[in-house]
Amino acid sequence: MTDLIPALSPEEIAEIEHEVSLIPRRDGAAIDALMIVQRHRGWVSDASIKAVAALLEMSAEELDGIATFYNLIFRQPVGEQVILFCDSVSCWLRDADSVKQRLIDTLGIDYGQTTQDGRYTLLPVPCLGACDRAPVMMVGDELHSQLHDCDLNALLAPGEASD
Repeated sequence: MTDLIPALSPEEIAEIEHEVSLIPRRDGAAIDALMIVQRHRGWVSDASIKAVAALLEMSAEELDGIATFYNLIFRQPVGEQVILFCDSVSCWLRDADSVKQRLIDTLGIDYGQTTQDGRYTLLPVPCLGACDRAPVMMVGDELHSQLHDCDLNALLAPGEASD
């Protein structure tokens, strides 16, 4: 079967098959399979959707529905670092709009865009689960909170620790 799936590397196929072996139904590994592809490629292309769907014995449309439902599955290329900016009510009440505008001005991009140097992609998320420390955003895997008085340039510098 693997020779019918040229859009996936042997390593990706092996990792997906491992996940499949842990559950009773092949299609139950859909999210894990998408995350595996994204970890290897940075995002999940249409060709990858078709290949993963074939491997999991499901339709590409069904898998695409899963991929587009989850906001941490990237269906287009993203920058080296993804900035997830929380746009929940809690953050909005704590002046997230002014922080968002400073971020847009600092990066020169808006939601859904990537900086020209390919370093950052800015995406909205409905909640990051840190409402008590709003407004918040994630840069890569690091959560930054209480952003109203922060220096965004320092948060975007490589090697910065999270708040």
